[in-house]
Amino acid sequence: MNNSNKKRPGPSKPSADRKKSPSASKPAMAKRSQNRKPVVKKDSPNIPKPIKSDEIRLNKYIANSGACSRRDADIYIQSGNVKVNGIPVTEMGYKIKPGDVVNFDGATLMPERKEYFVLNKPKNFTTSNEEVEHRNVLELIKGASTSNLFPVGRMDKNTTGLLMFTNDTDIIRKFGLPNQKSPKIYQVTLDKNLKFEDLEKINTGVTLDGHRLFVDDISYIENEPKNEIGIKLRTPNVKVVRAIFENFKYTVIKVDRVAFAGLTKKNLPRGNWRPLTEQEIINIKNI
Repeated sequence: MNNSNKKRPGPSKPSADRKKSPSASKPAMAKRSQNRKPVVKKDSPNIPKPIKSDEIRLNKYIANSGACSRRDADIYIQSGNVKVNGIPVTEMGYKIKPGDVVNFDGATLMPERKEYFVLNKPKNFTTSNEEVEHRNVLELIKGASTSNLFPVGRMDKNTTGLLMFTNDTDIIRKFGLPNQKSPKIYQVTLDKNLKFEDLEKINTGVTLDGHRLFVDDISYIENEPKNEIGIKLRTPNVKVVRAIFENFKYTVIKVDRVAFAGLTKKNLPRGNWRPLTEQEIINIKNI
């Protein structure tokens, strides 16, 4: 008999009603522990090393010394005009350690300790160096420190009240940005009583020069005449305070800033200054 015509037996199909053997099913995977921590090899090259808290970027170190801004410092670094321990450094983001000697454009830098003060500014002092016909606020703060202090923000000669000073370029730049919206409270004295309907209109917002300005809060000063108004804004421009009331046909007699970025001038006589507390410094840095 020729065996070539015989069909080879194929794999038998399991019967539909045949139960699967328990040994045929895959074992369930063990559940991972929720508290399991990944094992990390200490020598792995892909793990970033923690930055030491006492290290500082070179451009920030230069800016802190008062030599120039951080952005300009980057230009000096790229051009090879900065040396660390006698060696030119052109690497962006380079960090220096305590004890490193930084030479900037031929001069050795000594970064200043950061200092912060508030002044209760009197009238007829300006924050602008361009107004040479008026006395400058720096005259009032010169006894506070030997560092080069600068006012944070602008304040015209007729506005009185809280003004912050520092040598911290980061803070000066931060509060100088147009989108910096820290709260400011002003006490405004008008030539006549503020009508309640005008107060309500101001409270809903004012349009000045085509721009909508929102007011956080406005109210009469307790136990004072109705021409003494308290107003809370977030705009950095002091001139806006006068413009709001002038828009409603009131003449502003006086503007006094009583609070700025959480700082107050409580118990600080006019023309006097005080250093910020540690907590106040932390607060302004976190705004």
